[in-house]
Amino acid sequence: MNTSRSRKGTSKTLGTAALAALLTTGAFTASASAESARTETAVGSIGGVTETVVRVKAPLPASFGARPAACDWLSYLRYRSSAGPASSADADRVLVAQPGILEGAGAFDSVARNTVARAAAQGRHIEFWALDRRSNCLEDRTGIASGDQHTAVDYYYRGKQVQGRTFGGFVGNDRLGWMAKLGIQQTVRDEYDLLAAELPDQGVRKDKVLCGGHSLGGVITGYFAAADFDGNPATTADAGQNQCAGYFALDTTVSTSLADLSGSIPDDTNLPDVGLGYGAVQAGLDSGVLPRSLSAPVLLNPETMTLLAIAGVGALQDPGGEADLPGYLPVNTNIEATNRFLFSKDTATFLTGSPAVKDFRLTNQAVLGSLMDDQSVPLAFLQSSVGFFDGGPITDKNFPVTNGSSAQPGLFGTEYKAIPAEPHGPLYTWRNYDRVGDPDDPGYKSSDGTPFTAAGKEVTDIQELARSMAAQPLDFTEQYFPTKLVTDLELADSPQVKKLVVHPDGLTANPTLTVLAGDGLLAGRVPADLHPVVADGYQHLDVLTAAPVQNNGRPEPVSTALTEFARTPQ
Repeated sequence: MNTSRSRKGTSKTLGTAALAALLTTGAFTASASAESARTETAVGSIGGVTETVVRVKAPLPASFGARPAACDWLSYLRYRSSAGPASSADADRVLVAQPGILEGAGAFDSVARNTVARAAAQGRHIEFWALDRRSNCLEDRTGIASGDQHTAVDYYYRGKQVQGRTFGGFVGNDRLGWMAKLGIQQTVRDEYDLLAAELPDQGVRKDKVLCGGHSLGGVITGYFAAADFDGNPATTADAGQNQCAGYFALDTTVSTSLADLSGSIPDDTNLPDVGLGYGAVQAGLDSGVLPRSLSAPVLLNPETMTLLAIAGVGALQDPGGEADLPGYLPVNTNIEATNRFLFSKDTATFLTGSPAVKDFRLTNQAVLGSLMDDQSVPLAFLQSSVGFFDGGPITDKNFPVTNGSSAQPGLFGTEYKAIPAEPHGPLYTWRNYDRVGDPDDPGYKSSDGTPFTAAGKEVTDIQELARSMAAQPLDFTEQYFPTKLVTDLELADSPQVKKLVVHPDGLTANPTLTVLAGDGLLAGRVPADLHPVVADGYQHLDVLTAAPVQNNGRPEPVSTALTEFARTPQ
């Protein structure tokens, strides 16, 4: 264990040393000239991995109607070995990753860095491209990019300017008309157009590109693999399967079905009833009668997802400092409901709002942990394993479900939930993933005697998670997820969607790597026929966020598997 502690400490030193540089880079404010069709702006280098943000002009068809100019561009985060070739075409491999539902390119930050660095240590120079969906063009990162938590809150909630800019407000359904047509067809077309623009030689794409994604990104990859992009099925150089040497799936499967993603969409989202049929749903989206972006009253909407990034800013700014964010935020129904949902120990507390989160003393790290850790946040697809509370007594969180309840698997995950027990009491700190199980660990247990966590269940460094959420030019979350993308997939048997699967053999035309989180969405129903790599103890997000060295001293399994897959001739 002493050796693994040393290695983990080195990793964190490399990560934190460059955090300030990431926040002050010009990547956040760069803009393209009218004549340019592509921009690439430096973000920074950490541990031999260079990151840039790339934007490629790819106008939507006129039929989409009016939209912001920024939405005629496609964006991705490009990670490459600092010692490797400058041209992507000269890399040994290029991994291209589609994000999951309500997820942005920034969520791939850790797995991208880990994979590129691991390959470079073996003498191979690969690239990892974390794609942003087109609808992320609506997000405004100005407040987050300031690197100051109070400045961010003032920008988004109090109308104060940052660098001469005033926040235009969260975008309502009436301004999302163009997104009514942003479904699976345009999503896979965007990936094809981006690949063709960045790697014009189809032979290079077929030889070097590995196509994949996380969560919903596996289904998008399935449709991409089966697609035809020139309108002539007899010519196959343009077929999706011939843009990739192989496929990879991260806590998902490469398929054209949502069956393996049970629990990834909460029941209280505003998702329309697809029983209406494809035509009626599309008419509702076109008219605006139906919501054009997916959201829910609690946590899953643009306003509250912005809070996640603001919490990340605080953890970067002053990890061990006492947080004032809960008291500094404005009071409104949306924020209040989210705080109650996340910080209530039982139904009575949720209904009364007392004690509230602002009644507890928490460090900035503990606030972020409360929002993202699998022993705190109820929603399984938002959970990561970043450690545990410390510094004072802990009690069971039996809301919205009771610890040990059979209702937990699926949407709510399987881990027992915990919450600080003493309002107005001690300063609650955060025990990072690699300190769980140390001699000074209190070993907190639930009221039924079940340990809340153990070293083997904690895999993600909370400071790396904070960096991914707050120090990226492209967001970790997706504030405006196209409703049509989900309704298309739920209506996969409709003629309008079935016709997109032109080359069904494309799904099995190339080798596939499937990596599953041991405690993720497919826990207990691992498809053995896919011969997956299973990352024990991982939650759904951990396959993206896990630290490069684990508590057992062994290398991180997801990036290890991706590196090996990228090395194998396809």
